[in-house]
Amino acid sequence: MEKTDTFSYSVDVNTHIIAGTDEVGRGPLVGNVVAACCVLDHKYEIKGLADSKKLSEKKRLSLYEEIIEHARCYSIYSVEASVIDKINILNASLLAMQKAYENMRMQCDLLLVDGNKIIKQLDVRQEAVVKGDAKVKEIMAASILAKVTRDRQMQELDKLYPEYGFAKHKGYPTAEHLSLIQRLPILDCYRKSFAPIKKLINERLALS
Repeated sequence: MEKTDTFSYSVDVNTHIIAGTDEVGRGPLVGNVVAACCVLDHKYEIKGLADSKKLSEKKRLSLYEEIIEHARCYSIYSVEASVIDKINILNASLLAMQKAYENMRMQCDLLLVDGNKIIKQLDVRQEAVVKGDAKVKEIMAASILAKVTRDRQMQELDKLYPEYGFAKHKGYPTAEHLSLIQRLPILDCYRKSFAPIKKLINERLALS
């Protein structure tokens, strides 16, 4: 059992290839759910890794660049709103993590998955780690890659539709966002199976 400051690995990190995966964007009403998978180089310490939600934007961006430069391998994968509506957000999150791992094209000895579920479609030894983005360095790194990527996607969406405020609320159901969509069209990038959007669409259909 290999010990670290935050997590006890079940394999030796010096002789085994360990990947971590996490997703970002389960809660928003709009946009993709984004997952990343990452294999760190344990000979190079990336200082300051933490749950992406606990980091400032400046720190996340700095760590993102360092992870990109020094990780042994990484991959980022997005699943669109239309797919989320078809298979639900849990399955879309698992699909995004599955594809992120597969796209690394590196056979790992252990995949550490944030949350309480493993990815059944993958033929690799896995461990689900509840709150893994606060415990496991590989998951922390994946969480940062996914968070920065999704934030950038929302910033691009904001350029196309500035009246929606996507760069500010990132698609989450804030009071401001919910107020805005009361008077704005429901774009194709919205998750139409999510309750607030589904309710709004039905109300508008009833009035038409």
